[in-house]
Amino acid sequence: MARVERLSELFEQHRNMDNAVPMKKYMKNQFLFLGIKTPLRKKLFSTFYKESGLQKEPFQHGLVLALWEKDEREYQYAAMDYIEKSLKKLTKDDLPLMEKLITTKSWWDTVDMLAQKPVGTIAAKWPEVIPETIEGWAYGDHLWLRRTALLFQLKYKEKTDEELLYRFILHNAGDTEFFIQKAIGWALREYSKTNPDSVRAFIADHELPKLSVRRSEEHTSELQSHKLIS
Repeated sequence: MARVERLSELFEQHRNMDNAVPMKKYMKNQFLFLGIKTPLRKKLFSTFYKESGLQKEPFQHGLVLALWEKDEREYQYAAMDYIEKSLKKLTKDDLPLMEKLITTKSWWDTVDMLAQKPVGTIAAKWPEVIPETIEGWAYGDHLWLRRTALLFQLKYKEKTDEELLYRFILHNAGDTEFFIQKAIGWALREYSKTNPDSVRAFIADHELPKLSVRRSEEHTSELQSHKLIS
């Protein structure tokens, strides 16, 4: 694909092994890196995006998949940059693609963005996908799909479906997996910014993992600290 080749040219010009080694180590040596840090990568992608004329075209599944297949992690980040720029173009028919990305080359750095932005956007516009698809993720066996189900409402604020959030949390609360416990705490922490009394009562009434509770209470601690010093 010519566009992928063009982006590769831009990226290869800035390959930096001094950066690549610690970046790989930070990601537990799971992925190769070109060594392009985020500010430069976004600048290069912005140049590519303007040159390519992608903003004038429908959402390109082929481009996303081609970038996802590349070895270096920066290409998956570029795919996510493209998805983020295309949120208004997404429809419910794009959800299977997001599921494929969530379950391929999976780690928190890609999954968390996909959960909050494209999946969150699609579910907000087409809520029928929640019972049709996301419900199955929450009750399924796949770690990263379950994490996505816990996090897709993260930025919904007052539009959060509280019953759904709490039900998904309770179903997954017995899991000892770090990324599930952390997601539960993160989801509660964010929702506590909108409805602290509800979250406080939920935590008091249910047995949740200690890690989740600690994570959920970080916002309350921040507020208390602010009051003490202000």
